[in-house]
Amino acid sequence: MAIAKATTPRKSGLIEPGPGYASGFGDLPRHLNVNTVTAGIIATVFGCTGPALIVMNAAANGKLTQAQTISWLFSIYFFGGLLGVLLAGYYKQPINGAYSIPGAVMLASAIPLFPFNQVVGAYFIAGVLVLLLGISGLIGKVMRWLPGPIVMAMIAGAMIRFGTGIITSVQKAPLIAGIGLLVYLLMSRLTKKVSPVLGALVAGVIAALFFGGFKFSAVNVQWIAPQVFWPEFSLGSFLSIGIPLAALVVGAENAQAIGVLMAEGYKPPINMMTIVSGIGGIVTSFFGGHNANIAGPMTAICASSEAGEDKNGRYAASIVNGVTFGAFGLVASVAVPFVKALPADLVSLLAGLAMIGVLVSSFEMAFASKKFKVGAFFALVIAMSGITVLKISAPFWALVGGVVVSLLVEPKDFE
Repeated sequence: MAIAKATTPRKSGLIEPGPGYASGFGDLPRHLNVNTVTAGIIATVFGCTGPALIVMNAAANGKLTQAQTISWLFSIYFFGGLLGVLLAGYYKQPINGAYSIPGAVMLASAIPLFPFNQVVGAYFIAGVLVLLLGISGLIGKVMRWLPGPIVMAMIAGAMIRFGTGIITSVQKAPLIAGIGLLVYLLMSRLTKKVSPVLGALVAGVIAALFFGGFKFSAVNVQWIAPQVFWPEFSLGSFLSIGIPLAALVVGAENAQAIGVLMAEGYKPPINMMTIVSGIGGIVTSFFGGHNANIAGPMTAICASSEAGEDKNGRYAASIVNGVTFGAFGLVASVAVPFVKALPADLVSLLAGLAMIGVLVSSFEMAFASKKFKVGAFFALVIAMSGITVLKISAPFWALVGGVVVSLLVEPKDFE
């Protein structure tokens, strides 16, 4: 799938070159439109709702103070958003920054085992490990060697839960999510000028207001400033948190984002995405955040056709997302109560609708080729299974399993 020259790095090297900030931010105004702004906002709504609640749940399990929890949220949202703005603006590709959601899930059980400063030290070490992997160029070489159908099947399997979320959200909240879905389908049929996901968002919010889907009674606004923490190091936190977290950053979020960008016809700067994820992890650790790295699902939303037919302009959606995502971090202590008030089923519906294009492209590219069919199938089902082995989540094992199966069953496809 060809893309315009402006989004294609000139030469593959350790640090991939891009069009640059002058070109990226200079062209930004003409790429800001209903589609890119809507996709960016939808990605932010997705990233600031369910995932934020996962982080807050992990903090509660770890018995962190409210100030530690808010500082954690500040660092991963502010620096994650900043990371997305910088990468999207330089490479003119829809690359979003956020944090590792599986990492936050893992931390729910790991944080209580260590003093918080040792947890911070483990975050710091994880960032250093990811940075070293990026500087070595190893991740870029591996991703470029992996067969495309297996990578695309992994993406389809990892993202399919967002697609099925469309159906389950309608089942759980038929008057809110059902109306949103109906408006999406009608607008997809009747108009090409306005994003149907935007229509679903507006209709869903109106329906939620009418049918009482918001929980404003739980809103309690209070401002709390971020804090700085000094890392301490221990072998236990290094083995229990540092290594698994580094593996999750590289094997889950980054791998998903890279695969999504490849599925949409971009040539992602793999080494730079890994290097920046390492730096993000180091910086956020001083504020009690587990990392700031490339975002898988949000990159999928902003790289999809929902961000507009012009692929060269979709990076504007990532910049909109980065700005609003980072702003959420700055006002986390004030914004979180309102996040809790949003209907979860409406958020699930919008995330699924925004990823339809990516899912369809991934399935097409995974199984349209005559090569790697069996490996792609196993990559798909492993990613769909959601398994976690050695604290590393399914997307990583989907790539490993798909390649191993292809080497055993269809080795000639590698020739």
